[in-house]
Amino acid sequence: MADTRYLVHGVFWDAEPGDTGSSSAGHPVMRLQDPDGGFTDLPLDAGTRLGFRLAAAGKHCLGHHKVHGPADRDHVLCPARARAVKGSQCERCFVLDDSRLIHDFHRGGRVPPGLRAYLMQPHWLYVATFAAGGSKVGTAADLRKWKRLAEQGAVVARYVARADDGRIVRLLEDMVTRDAGLPQQVRSAAKAAALAGPAPAAGLDALNSRLAGQVRGLLAGAGGGGFEVVDEVWPRPGFSDAACAPAARHAYPQELSTGAHGFRIDSLSGSIALARLDGADLGFIVNLGQLKARSIELGDHGTDVPAVQESLF
Repeated sequence: MADTRYLVHGVFWDAEPGDTGSSSAGHPVMRLQDPDGGFTDLPLDAGTRLGFRLAAAGKHCLGHHKVHGPADRDHVLCPARARAVKGSQCERCFVLDDSRLIHDFHRGGRVPPGLRAYLMQPHWLYVATFAAGGSKVGTAADLRKWKRLAEQGAVVARYVARADDGRIVRLLEDMVTRDAGLPQQVRSAAKAAALAGPAPAAGLDALNSRLAGQVRGLLAGAGGGGFEVVDEVWPRPGFSDAACAPAARHAYPQELSTGAHGFRIDSLSGSIALARLDGADLGFIVNLGQLKARSIELGDHGTDVPAVQESLF
């Protein structure tokens, strides 16, 4: 694997088969595409040493998805291996991607039959809170109920409604944003910065509980059918606990867009790692999400330890 140039598709979490998401479930991997179009899932377990160098400048297209049903989709690789111009896609793959149509479905937008079948499965509405207290409302398809929050890197979250389908849940999501002021997005950079100094767990849980209660009250008075109000705590993966715990740690000292890097992973929240550099006991926050759509070569590389000093109390 050392001399192979891989295209990074991102960090993904999988629960145990048949598991609804216990705190011990969850196996994060970094998904890598080889030059022949095959995929390798690189486990990101505790103690994993990840060494790599950036093999090309810029980002390249990850292709697009065709959705055929709730659990059936095709990942179509970019035939041109083009530069990414819209996030992690070229213009052509962005236009062909079924998932881009999801956001207008509840406003009457037309979708292909396969995507409609996916959207007509039950969906969940949740309130998620991150390490510094930033919170959002969001949705998850029934089959991705647990994974969605694991991959987003929530510190604590609660499900507040179960909707009959994806149209209804997105109408509820828009209502919560409009009437309760909860945004639908927290930027990845903000999540990483927050993990450099997470707030105490009890305070984050109390904040999330209060916000979720406000949303449930709003939903209960909304009227209409097609959903039920629920009160269910999302079980965070145990492998995320150390990253989410209040502790002194530092921002990673290098940009992941160039150069060579190497570190040992202690914990992972979403795609953001709590890592140790060779020869140092300091904890560093590394946003592995920044590698998405970039080309890397794996190898015995390392990151120089910066001249930092632990905070004195």
